[in-house]
Amino acid sequence: MPEASDDPRVYLAAERTFLAWIRTGLGLMGVGFALARFGLFLRELRADEIHQPAPGNGASLYSGIAIVALGVLVNFATVFHHIRLVGALRAGTWKPGIARNAVALSLFLALVGVGLCVYLLLLRA
Repeated sequence: MPEASDDPRVYLAAERTFLAWIRTGLGLMGVGFALARFGLFLRELRADEIHQPAPGNGASLYSGIAIVALGVLVNFATVFHHIRLVGALRAGTWKPGIARNAVALSLFLALVGVGLCVYLLLLRA
């Protein structure tokens, strides 16, 4: 039986994981951009209704920028993690474990979702 470091399926799996994280980062950047632009759309829509410039608080702009920045950070972290992973696979020192970056990102996005729910509930009231 070949060593894990000699099996091309191990490297191909690492490559698929790397590409999935790149898609995640790009998705975050796309959502952040849409969120930032959506506030502008709502402000223009409201200004058209009242025929005056509508004031904006910029919440969607800043939260959109933050999500775009998170996507950029995810892509940078992905590159460094992939390089370390391939190095550990080649050296035969890789040990299985929990993907801490994935867990941290999931928890952060869950907290953002809870915050958005609270914001929308307060906005409706």
